[in-house]
Amino acid sequence: MKREIYTLLILLLTGFIQARAQQDLKLWYKQPARQWTEALPLGNSRLGVMVYGGTEKEELQLNEETVWGGGPHRNDSPNALKALPEIRNLVFQGNLQAAQNLVSKNFETPRNGMPYQTVGSLMLNFPGHAAAENYYRDLNIEKALATTRYRVGGVTYVREVFSSFTDNVIIVRLTADKAGSLSFSAAYKSPLKHEIYKQGQKLILKGKGEDHEGVPGAIQLETQTEVKNEGGKVKVENDKIIINGANAVTLYISAATNFVNYKDVSGDESKKASAYLASAKKKPYSKALSDHTAYYKKQFDRVRLDLGTSDAANQETHLRVKNFNNGKDISLATLFFQYGRYLLISSSQPGGQPANLQGIWNDQLLAPWDGKYTVNINLEMNYWPAEVTNLSETHLPLVQMVKELSESGRETAKTMYGANGWVLHHNTDIWRSTGIVDRAFWGMWPNGGAWLCQHLWQRYLYNGNRAYLEDIYPAMKGSADFFLDFLVEHPKYKWMVTVPSNSPEHGPTGDEKKNAPSTIAGSTMDNQIAFDILSNTRLAAKVLGKDAAYIMKLENMISRLAPMQIGQYNQLQEWLEDVDNPKSDHRHVSHLYGLFPSNQISPYQHPELFQAAKNSLVFRGDKATGWSLGWKINLWARLLDGNKAFKLINNMLMLVEPGNNDGRTYPNLFDAHPPFQIDGNFGYTSGVAEMLLQSHDGAVHLLPALPDAWRTGSISGLVARGGFVVDMDWDGVQLNKASILSRNGGNLRIRSYVPLKGEGLKKAEGINPNEIYKTAAIKEPLVSDKINPQVPLLYKIYEYDVMTEAGKRYSFTRAN
Repeated sequence: MKREIYTLLILLLTGFIQARAQQDLKLWYKQPARQWTEALPLGNSRLGVMVYGGTEKEELQLNEETVWGGGPHRNDSPNALKALPEIRNLVFQGNLQAAQNLVSKNFETPRNGMPYQTVGSLMLNFPGHAAAENYYRDLNIEKALATTRYRVGGVTYVREVFSSFTDNVIIVRLTADKAGSLSFSAAYKSPLKHEIYKQGQKLILKGKGEDHEGVPGAIQLETQTEVKNEGGKVKVENDKIIINGANAVTLYISAATNFVNYKDVSGDESKKASAYLASAKKKPYSKALSDHTAYYKKQFDRVRLDLGTSDAANQETHLRVKNFNNGKDISLATLFFQYGRYLLISSSQPGGQPANLQGIWNDQLLAPWDGKYTVNINLEMNYWPAEVTNLSETHLPLVQMVKELSESGRETAKTMYGANGWVLHHNTDIWRSTGIVDRAFWGMWPNGGAWLCQHLWQRYLYNGNRAYLEDIYPAMKGSADFFLDFLVEHPKYKWMVTVPSNSPEHGPTGDEKKNAPSTIAGSTMDNQIAFDILSNTRLAAKVLGKDAAYIMKLENMISRLAPMQIGQYNQLQEWLEDVDNPKSDHRHVSHLYGLFPSNQISPYQHPELFQAAKNSLVFRGDKATGWSLGWKINLWARLLDGNKAFKLINNMLMLVEPGNNDGRTYPNLFDAHPPFQIDGNFGYTSGVAEMLLQSHDGAVHLLPALPDAWRTGSISGLVARGGFVVDMDWDGVQLNKASILSRNGGNLRIRSYVPLKGEGLKKAEGINPNEIYKTAAIKEPLVSDKINPQVPLLYKIYEYDVMTEAGKRYSFTRAN
């Protein structure tokens, strides 16, 4: 009997914990959204919808990922190549402003990238529903489903909305618990040039992308809405659909454009939208929902994070953010982590466009920064979580984009620089423009393509797929070829450097607020990126057995690159000269690219350089824009300081509200620059993963930067390079046990702060024989003669090797 009671108690406790965990993976509120950053995002990568949850008036704000202004175009300046020698001479002479003026005159064009644009909204009007009671709305990120529920006149009304991954339409299900109670109308509104009309039982919105900066709008859009009613009557008029006395209603919203690819807009938007709608209508609602949920959960459920929970998790989501810094709501960190994964799944699926600055959610014709792809940090940050949080397929739209940019960027490289290969500056759009965008101060940065190629290479390190490497090698080689031609010898230092360029978005004497020039030669970030593209292409060429002479050419150029330098403040220098301002709190920390996302700064191989990087990050401070905080969380994780990373998490999880200038998270958990940029959401998710698992520095490091606040917890499904899938739990801020699945086989080197035991473990010796785990062979850093370089304080580590077989799981526990 006692055993039965004990078993029952365990089952009840387990059920309570599971129910609490499910609640912790919801965003929920007791009132409708009053503004866009309170609405809830849904998406299937192609179609986005923001759900306001109104009672008398509901707004479903719509996006389709290919609705952009302008059309196929180029923005290469034909004057650049002729002016290039003089610009370089001026930079080398130290006349940076004159050099930048020449860049402005000869490199800029009137075309600064095209804007990502909204479709508009479908408005649902419910007469008599203003005085609603028992209101509730949520976004369940375990199911990718938004629900609104309220009571009017003794009747409970429920709306469910999802953007179907499997049927490629947005589906809205409306029900009431009293027969014949559903009466409402549906109508469009749109800021685009458009027309609305009836076509059979469908309401059509026909729209057109806007002209922009002299480029005619090429996108033709069609949105179709149709109703499937259960009881009652439906009437379709020329500008709206009217439903009267229904028991239940399912709305289908289909949208498509004429976009085929970045060079081709010959598609038939009407035919596509009609096909999606016709197919979706054939499926019962319950089947449509279950298919959608199954597709989504196949990706989302791969990773589980448990940091514990508390009564504070029972608050509405915006109140949880508002109160997070009280230290009582530890599970909000879990929700925010999983929300980043939810947003990446919802905005980036195979065959689609990459997530832009807005993801896929935008209610404007001119979003902040046009909602384009900013590639001097922001687009890359969007995809930092893709591999490590087990969402590798979400990376594919970016991989495809880089292939396309490697085509369009060849003309830019030849026209503007007389160089082979391909180049991308600091911004691009759906039309894959590759010239300078915005003024020279921001745009004279020719490293975007090389940084994006880091993603191609890193994806290989995770999957080890030789066929994939062969597929992406031409894009990598093309970027490396550009640097082989573009790099020139610095007349003073004799290193090969990029010129003209900048360290994004400021210069040695300040930023745009001080009217300071940014155009320079050989910033530290440039040197690190050049090292990566040349070194990674060399490694890829070796794996694939490519031409030995070309490999030698790469090695020769690598040997001539500038080393990193430790300056007069014991800092990692941002420029060739030791002119860093230790009081600068600029949002970009570009010279720390070598620490993260690259692997060039290691505490174990170059501890003095590691400490210098830490000092540079300390100088920049703990306050920043939302995306910058996201980057800094990753950087502090790489600096093995979990408590500091958690301090930055606290700074990010501050509610945007009147009177709070430090707010960095909106009520719907969107990241705030401010305004909204989605990159900070993805940066946070990546940062949490880096706190729990690292695999960039020769080993799989378990719990490298665990904060004291996460005293007990577990994580399952994170992925390390080499295809090792890692499950862990910990107690007392120390590893308890780990279970690791080897997808590809090969040597697994484990790094831990506690000694481990397990089958096949042996003490690691020498260099990791797993080729995936090659460390960066950088030059020895130069050290200012004004200082004694500092060294970091590091935890003792234990390293073990185990030779693994593909498909086999290995378990390890703490040894004492």
